[in-house]
Amino acid sequence: MAADSTPQPPDILAERQAVTRLLQSLGNGHKEAFDQLMPVVYAQLHKLASRCLASERPGHTLRATALVHEAYLKLVDSEIAWQDRVHFYSVAARVMRHILVDYARAQQRQKRGAGIDHISLDDAILVGPDSSLGLLELDEALRGLAVHDERKSQIVELLFFGGLTYDEAGYALGLSPATIHRELRMAKAWLYNELAARPS
Repeated sequence: MAADSTPQPPDILAERQAVTRLLQSLGNGHKEAFDQLMPVVYAQLHKLASRCLASERPGHTLRATALVHEAYLKLVDSEIAWQDRVHFYSVAARVMRHILVDYARAQQRQKRGAGIDHISLDDAILVGPDSSLGLLELDEALRGLAVHDERKSQIVELLFFGGLTYDEAGYALGLSPATIHRELRMAKAWLYNELAARPS
């Protein structure tokens, strides 16, 4: 795994150390550590949820706080052997993606007969009442990308759903930030072609 040598502000370092320490405590069987972990990671999880829901409109029923709480409940009940902070946010990214896709499917069932929205990759990741079908298309395309090139699919998930930086995604995958940037460009081109080829 690539070393993360980028200097970090003291508050970031303190957060990283606290999260890693609590995850290690969880790994040692201390389930109560998750209750201590939540206040430490809440701000970051809320930021990720807000980013995913950035296109919501007034009256939208899924809020960032609700998304964080639902993700937390799924994470706390998991039997994952946590490694470190980046691993935690990587898993949180996947959990949030699944929650958002499930929500989008529910919205689609309520809007049967509606036309398919065609939106760009970046817009598809933003979830709102008018883009839920775009999210479903994106999720299907990401699953296709995972079959074609799992690493590129992981990069998209970590950066867009997980909100990790290029350095953090590189650390998680053992790649340099430059490689992450290059792979992301290719992944977005692949997804764009895949989404653009879908019928109206």
